[in-house]
Amino acid sequence: MKSKLVILSLVLAGATMSANAQTKEKYVSEKATDNIFVSVTGGISMVNAGKSEGKFGSPAPHITISVGKWFSPVWGIRGQGGLWRANFDSFNSYGTFVNGVAVGQEASYHKNVGQLRLDGMFNISNAIWGYNPDRLFNLSVFAGPGLTIAKTANARIETTPNSWQRVPANESKGKAFINGSIGLQGKFNVSEYVDIDVEARGELAPSYLGYLSAANTVGGLYFGAGVTYTFGGKKFVPYMSKVDIDALNEEINKYRSELEQAQTDLANTKNAVATAEPQVKEVVTEVQVAGPRAIFFKLGSARLDDYGKVNIQLAAKILKANPDKKYKIAGYADKATGSASINQKLSEKRAQVVYDALIAEGVNKDQLELVGFGGTENMFGKDMLNRVVILE
Repeated sequence: MKSKLVILSLVLAGATMSANAQTKEKYVSEKATDNIFVSVTGGISMVNAGKSEGKFGSPAPHITISVGKWFSPVWGIRGQGGLWRANFDSFNSYGTFVNGVAVGQEASYHKNVGQLRLDGMFNISNAIWGYNPDRLFNLSVFAGPGLTIAKTANARIETTPNSWQRVPANESKGKAFINGSIGLQGKFNVSEYVDIDVEARGELAPSYLGYLSAANTVGGLYFGAGVTYTFGGKKFVPYMSKVDIDALNEEINKYRSELEQAQTDLANTKNAVATAEPQVKEVVTEVQVAGPRAIFFKLGSARLDDYGKVNIQLAAKILKANPDKKYKIAGYADKATGSASINQKLSEKRAQVVYDALIAEGVNKDQLELVGFGGTENMFGKDMLNRVVILE
């Protein structure tokens, strides 16, 4: 029953995040060298030599150094190396003879251990609430494989007439044991470059205790705190600004060129009329509305960016120069993202934003007609170019 409730909760959480996908802006690392970090963490570790031993040994110190990279505000990866001391309790390590039978008792041992780990990292805070560079605290989960490097302990039995004990004899050469671990990390945002970290990790590995323990596996718990430094500072940029900036600049430059040509033609016509000798002659001048006709929007957004505002200003000049003509403001959304009802509302909202901006620039409202077409098939070959308002 509990597992069904957990699965249902995960499904509902996924549905909620999908519903919000249209309004949450996506961020990425702009360059391969962005968001690379190094961390140093120190703390305590506790080792349990398996079920047959019964309990964790006493806490011991450990230290780790990590190097990693965040590919986005949500996903990252890091490699980690660490050194620590394993204190563990082993049963049947010493005892007495009762009626000729060896009765064991518990003894404590310790050994030095090295660790190499590769962690995948998932920022829960940014995944749920969106990227916020000023957020004070971020919670992440991490997991991955690793290697435990240790010398396997050998032992010998020493006896007296009334007692016996198992004592460490010598150690074999160092071996690598594959482990797996999972944990939580909390980050306190100190500055653009520095974070204070707290971590908790659980780990399971094949036993490296040799004859000192009858267990087949060794479990570990690690708790630590440290500091992270991000080279060059934490840098994430909106996905649209990275992908579409060249295309938008090209469109704006094209429209600006067309507007300049239209203004030149209009000035030439006025000069020709002013210098012409009076005569009964009908002069018909056709001024084409060139100017910007497409205003693009980011995924799920109805907010004008700087490029859109430039388009609006250029379009307003042409509309005011042709007060006897009417124009249609048509809003669109890409059909590939969001439901039909959400896309319809979004297209209408985008058209309204352009309408309001043109009125603010002095365009007569009687010249304008609003219409929202919702999510439509791609008109220009790409989903991102269908998030648009067209003025015609």
